[in-house]
Amino acid sequence: MQHIDQLATEHDFSGVVSVDRGGEVEFRRAYGLAHRGYGIPNTVDTLFGMASGSKAFTALAVAGLIERGVLKSTTTARSLLGADLPLIDDDVTVEQLLAHRSGIGDYLAEDDDWEVTDYVLPVPVQDLATTAQFLPVLAGHPTVFPPGERFAYCNGGYVVLALLAERASGVPYHDLVRDTVLVPAGMVDSGFPRSDELPGRAAAGYVTDTRTNVFHLPVRATGDGGAYTTAADMTAFWAALFAGRMVPVERVADMVRPHTMDTGERWAYGLGFWVEREGPVVTLDGYDAGASFRSRHDPTTGRTWTVVSNTSGGAWPIAKALTD
Repeated sequence: MQHIDQLATEHDFSGVVSVDRGGEVEFRRAYGLAHRGYGIPNTVDTLFGMASGSKAFTALAVAGLIERGVLKSTTTARSLLGADLPLIDDDVTVEQLLAHRSGIGDYLAEDDDWEVTDYVLPVPVQDLATTAQFLPVLAGHPTVFPPGERFAYCNGGYVVLALLAERASGVPYHDLVRDTVLVPAGMVDSGFPRSDELPGRAAAGYVTDTRTNVFHLPVRATGDGGAYTTAADMTAFWAALFAGRMVPVERVADMVRPHTMDTGERWAYGLGFWVEREGPVVTLDGYDAGASFRSRHDPTTGRTWTVVSNTSGGAWPIAKALTD
């Protein structure tokens, strides 16, 4: 793994790189600073923001409710939204939201002229600590195509899923994720801390050499991403997922098979996961202001690698090298 050290130096990488097989660590190393102002280095146990990587947590929380009969894949969003978000088509279903095939308008349309360091939220970030508080963010975005017609990656759709899960179960989203994903997987360090109450081992996310992302992101993330995790917890996640400890293996198999090929990407999309078009490998990606994340797992070989960074694009050169 000498080339990883070389790449880290060339790209001034800040974060953690982890490679393991069957739970046995082959390489795990930290680079750069978790807090530049105080000169605190990253360690292999540092917590990093996952950005959209934690959409999988939302998908699994919803899948758990489907397993319990609280939701169905055919449940319509309207049946739980009532009069809220009237621009969402009445026929949009849970499965369409999971597969990014709902056609709803997105508060953060990544295909538009968007930069990761833009200030995209229309309300003060400190007012976004619960899923219900995102309703003003989700409102006012017209449907862009009929439900099910095609794939369009939609951040807002996963916030809607978090809202539906809460309303169907009567349990707050963060508690659902804790009980469905984090506890069964043994992800002892992962969760959704507030950005103004980050634990001591959490890395600050940087959008410039000195400026952090605290005004770019919700003070507490919800269904479309933003959990914090560690490299070790991601190893635990993949092992638990394919062992059926979060939802049954039959449900996992459905979530990690291609549900849509028309992604415009090399990868197909399942339900909450990017998946190889012809093969077993499953990927989670995250990209946000002050955060970049990729974790990839091959269930046939047991090989997992995770690259996580506290800068917006820091993970990509090393992730590309591990892929090649």
